[in-house]
Amino acid sequence: MRIDRLLSNLPRFNRQHVRLLLAEGRVRVDGLACRDSRFEVRAFHRVEVDDELVQAGKPARYFMLHKPVGVVSATSHPEHRTVLDLLDEPDKHELHLAGRLDLNTSGLLLITNDGLWSRRATAPDGSHAKVYRVETEQVIDPAAVEVFAQGLYFAYEDLTTRPALLEIQAPHHAKLTLHEGRYHQIKRMFGHFQNKVIGLHRQSLGAIVLDPDLPPGAYRPLTQAEIASV
Repeated sequence: MRIDRLLSNLPRFNRQHVRLLLAEGRVRVDGLACRDSRFEVRAFHRVEVDDELVQAGKPARYFMLHKPVGVVSATSHPEHRTVLDLLDEPDKHELHLAGRLDLNTSGLLLITNDGLWSRRATAPDGSHAKVYRVETEQVIDPAAVEVFAQGLYFAYEDLTTRPALLEIQAPHHAKLTLHEGRYHQIKRMFGHFQNKVIGLHRQSLGAIVLDPDLPPGAYRPLTQAEIASV
């Protein structure tokens, strides 16, 4: 909500009074004077008028989780454990996932209560590359490198995938960098070569890399640098 609207909704302030308060620098957001009436106030902002606290703000929370195979990327599920079940945190119901991983995919998963941040992290503009380790049932065809780089046509969606970087590291193992996240995209891309994906692990999203000290099922808060990278 815009800050002028937030303050105008309080019974003791009218629009003219709010404009004056802002112009005089008497409104502070997170300790800094705010004079912009269009400033968008979020739930995490602390808002004060003179010495009066108008909105305390709640802490923004950001976590990286090493998702294990067999755990659902959801906040609730009738049959399987969810990633939130792995967290020992208060008010878990306020948290949500920034992206998801399939049941049988492991690796980096981001969890937060900051909706704007998670939308940036998962923006469809491809600004945050996702890197995966892939294990396949058959030997990886070297021709896939060029085909993935050019993009594959998915008839169901009537679209061509964005260029992807495939680095073959062993006959059945590769590193794949994507700039999008279509439904079962990696499995479908390798399926184009009649090669089944039998292991999939996400190593990173943008500049955020899964902590090598985190065992499957463990998590930690993101650092300020990791948060700011999104």
